[in-house]
This record gives sequence, structure tokens and C-alpha cells, in this order.
Amino acid sequence: MMLKRLKTIHLRRGLAMASLALFAILAACSQPKHWALQDIKGLIPQLKFNLTDDAGQNVSAANYRGKIVLLYFGYTHCPDVCPTTLGTLALTLHNLGADADKVRVLFVSVDPKRDTTAVLKQYVNAFGPQFVGLRGSDDEMEGLAKRYRVAYSRDKPDSQGNYTVTHSSAVFIFDGEGKSRLLSLSSSKAGDIAHDLKLLLASN
Repeated sequence: MMLKRLKTIHLRRGLAMASLALFAILAACSQPKHWALQDIKGLIPQLKFNLTDDAGQNVSAANYRGKIVLLYFGYTHCPDVCPTTLGTLALTLHNLGADADKVRVLFVSVDPKRDTTAVLKQYVNAFGPQFVGLRGSDDEMEGLAKRYRVAYSRDKPDSQGNYTVTHSSAVFIFDGEGKSRLLSLSSSKAGDIAHDLKLLLASN
């Protein structure tokens, strides 16, 4: 009787230990990812657009399905924020190594009057092969900016016809299905962006 009782106790302890181990595993699996950037999952509409790329081809969000997409609104004549942001993203992709080919940076011009396809192509090529320049009509740009809550305005041209454009500097990050996931700000560091992109790529 005593032997049978001891076996029962050991069996219960074994089951309890197994249950605790399983609970620990499930708890670890259910923990949210520790993003370095701002989590915007479900807060921004799915990636959707119809524009012209820097090769003069009509493209839509469907052309980039399966890729992690970084969407950024700017213009090629920008003196500081745009080149700094794109430079940070170029460094980010460098940190990804071979996985950089699974990412596309879509640079959407808010100054289509000056940013022709040729100008865009030359500009984005300076940052890397994963960068794509996109442009559209003023109406198309206005609709797209509203979709992603991006604000921009063009200053009055000077006597030489030059002007600056004030615009938002956030980078919207979408997963391979085109769903919004993360938001990178102008203050975000390349290492932090690369960290989160690796997490997305691992689950893409």
C-alpha cells in the first residue's frame, strides 16, 4: 500500500512538473515581441496605392507583396531630413546583410512637379538597389497622404522658382502581407530599425 502511494505521489509530481514546464513554454510563446520602434499594428490602413515608379512603370502595392515595405514621403530637393532619413535606412539595410533583398524602401514624392521619373531614379539609386522612387498626380498624392495621415505643404516659389516642402518624416513599415506593423521616426537609429526588421522577417 505504501509503495503504491509513493508511486502515485511521484506520478502527480511528474505531471505537475510537466504542466509547469508546458505553461512556461506557452507563456514565453505568448509574450509580445519587444519592438524598438512604435507598434502601429491595426492602427494604419493596409498598404494600398497605384503610382508610377522611377522606371516609368505603373505599380501598385501588389507588386511588393512578400517584401517588408518601408513607406516614406519626401522629395528630392529636401536639404536635410530626407537624405538623413534615407541614409539611416540605407545603413539599416546594410546591417541586414543578405536579408536586405527581402525589404523595399518606397520613397513617395510629395513634389511630383520637380521629381520626374528620371530625377527620382537618380536620387534613390544613390541609397541602394532596394530603394524605389514613386510619384503620382497631385490628386493621387493628396489621397494617399490622407490615407496614411501624412501632412505636407509647398511654400510659395521664390523669384527663381525654387521652393521648399514641409512634410511629415515618419517611416511606415508593413509586413509581407501589406499590413501596417511599425512606425519609425526621424530620431530612430539604424540598429533599432534593423532589430525590428529582423523580427518581422523571421515571422514573414
